[in-house]
Amino acid sequence: MALHHETPERTGVTTGESGGTGGDSTAFGRAAAVLRFLTAFTFLWAFVDKAFGWGYATPAERAWVEGGSPTQGFLSGVAVGPLESTFHAWAGQTWADWAFMLGLLGIGLALAAGVALRPTAVAGTVMMALMWAAEWPPARHLSDGAPSMSTNPLIDYHVLYAAVLVLLAVASAGRTWGLGRAWERLPLVRGRRWLL
Repeated sequence: MALHHETPERTGVTTGESGGTGGDSTAFGRAAAVLRFLTAFTFLWAFVDKAFGWGYATPAERAWVEGGSPTQGFLSGVAVGPLESTFHAWAGQTWADWAFMLGLLGIGLALAAGVALRPTAVAGTVMMALMWAAEWPPARHLSDGAPSMSTNPLIDYHVLYAAVLVLLAVASAGRTWGLGRAWERLPLVRGRRWLL
């Protein structure tokens, strides 16, 4: 009995240069590109709102450009988890503000351009892990005994964002409607697959 192997022409899915399902101009590639743009917009919006205080999560008077701290409010308000005191110590620190804002901007721009999606997935996953730890969904109660209001002890939106970032990197989502193919051909990147 012969095994039937699906070819890219039969399945409608094309493969990238690495042999895996890639972000080519197929329905999957276009869907991955749309997801990439939506995720980029999420990170870039957070950066712009915190930097300029557009009045959504950040009022104008607390904007970073007005001397406000992007980390002060959130990290000083952490009221649960084993890293509570660590996050309080980091709150409002210049290095923490710069790391957070550069992270938001860098992740957002890389996703929008479709380049360096592997390092972006790593950086974004670290950022999401820290934010997950700050909210500490496993806790049923905050430090003061109040209910934590956690809806799921393990999987929250931070975990989903991290999973999306990994998916976009694995799918080479920058190849469709992005600069991913040009990025892959750069001499610096060609021999260093971790930069893809």
